[in-house]
Order: sequence, then structure tokens, then C-alpha cells
Amino acid sequence: MQIVWSAVDLEPAYGGVCVPTMGALHEGHLSLVRRAREEADLHAHRLPVVVTIFVNPAQFAPGEDFARYPRTFEADCEKCEQSGADVVFAPAVGEVYPEGPGAPIDPRIIIPAVAREPGLEEKSRPQFFIGVCRVVHRLFELVRPSAAVFGEKDYQQLLTIRAMASEMALPVTIHSEPTARDEDGLALSSRNVYLAPPQRKRALGLSKALRAARGAASVAEAESAMRSILLANQVEIDYAVVRDAHTLMPIENLAFGARALVAGRVGAVRLIDNMAV
Repeated sequence: MQIVWSAVDLEPAYGGVCVPTMGALHEGHLSLVRRAREEADLHAHRLPVVVTIFVNPAQFAPGEDFARYPRTFEADCEKCEQSGADVVFAPAVGEVYPEGPGAPIDPRIIIPAVAREPGLEEKSRPQFFIGVCRVVHRLFELVRPSAAVFGEKDYQQLLTIRAMASEMALPVTIHSEPTARDEDGLALSSRNVYLAPPQRKRALGLSKALRAARGAASVAEAESAMRSILLANQVEIDYAVVRDAHTLMPIENLAFGARALVAGRVGAVRLIDNMAV
């Protein structure tokens, strides 16, 4: 496996399958790398798998945890190699943002409706999807992949990237991989390392709430059950909703494709999760 610091050295890997990450890799990330390896090996000529490791300053608001976001680069590279990656691309901020992360967004970039209208992540973190679209678009420019793999855990992000790629006619196929979970049901997240043992137990309220939503007979019943379970587990609720699985807009009937989504804080740690209903 090769570690690449500059985009000028990526040319041999053009046309491969990309897995964009911010590092601090856990089993959830590695499942994406393995999925990328599977997709790459389907081609007659084995495509390279490129994992990007870049902590994106443009998607953190002032006061969020950019400075203390976990950085475990050497361990990340070892895990990438073991999971089938051919290249780790770790660009500097100046390569991703030549004019600086605070510069105006490239006017070519489309921020799709699913990132602007549902009132979910974009409501509490209004800068987030602008930063996500900026960095993913730029990484696609640098890596030039034919496909990329993203996880379902960040569900609104997945839909945003898929919509952006479609609306901008980017030549990249977006694949998705189900959320990876610990045996107790907690969705894997780089931020889980911040949870003390009692807080981790409370964080199980997110997955418990989602499972309760799957057994509900109506949207109202599902949302009420989720909120009750989150409160019982001392999770400070940001949102607990059932939405259209494709647009994330409100729905009235569970008979049509639906997704339950929750976000909340356990102590100072903000967590999100989702499940199909």
C-alpha cells in the first residue's frame, strides 16, 4: 500500500474506488474499505482502492471539536492496508483548499434540497453540509474516482452526496454500506471514544429508540416512542423523527418508504443514528 501526500502522485490511481474519511478509523470505516475492495475487484482490470484521510475544517463550526478530533494516522494506515486499500491519500489543508477553508464556496457546487430542507442536521449545524459538499467535490477532483463508498450511519450526508453527484452529473457512482454496530447495538462512531462507561450505557438509548420505532403502527406512535426512550436514557434530544427515506421530508404514512432518525447529546458528546422503518 502506498501513502500519498500530494495529488500529483495520484495519477496511477485515477478511476479507482474512493473511501473519503476523516481518520480515527474504526470497524465502520473498514467495512467501507472492504466494500470498496469488492467493488474494485468486480472490474476486469482490478481498480485501485483509495482511502482519503482528511479532517475537514470546513464542516466544523466555531466551538465544535475540530482541534480535539481524534487523529490516529499510523494506526489508520495499518488498518487500511489490512482491509484492502491500495492508496491512502492524506492531503494538507492547502491542497484541498488552495484559497483557505474560509474562502467562498465554489459556485459550481450544488447543495441539494435534502441538505437544506428537512430541518435535521442542517438545522443545528448549518455549516455542516456546505463543508461536506465542498470537501467531497474537491476530493473527487483530486482523486478522480469512478466510484465512492459512504456509510448509512450518516444518512442525511449519504443522501446529500448522492444527490449532489446526480445533480452535478459527476462521473462517480455512489455506493452505500449499512451502519456498523457493536454487539450491544451502539452505532460505531469516532466520537464514541469520548464516552465514559456510564455515558456509553446511556448512549444505547439511540439504538433502542430506533428499534422501538420499527415496531410502531404510525409515524406519531414511532416518534413518541423514540422520544420516551431517549429521555428515559438521559439523552438530550436534538431530533427524533420518522421521515421519507429518500427526501427526509415529513411523512404521514409508514406504508411508504420511511427512515427513523435520531440525534442527541450524552454529556458533551453529540451522537446520531438511524434505521429503516
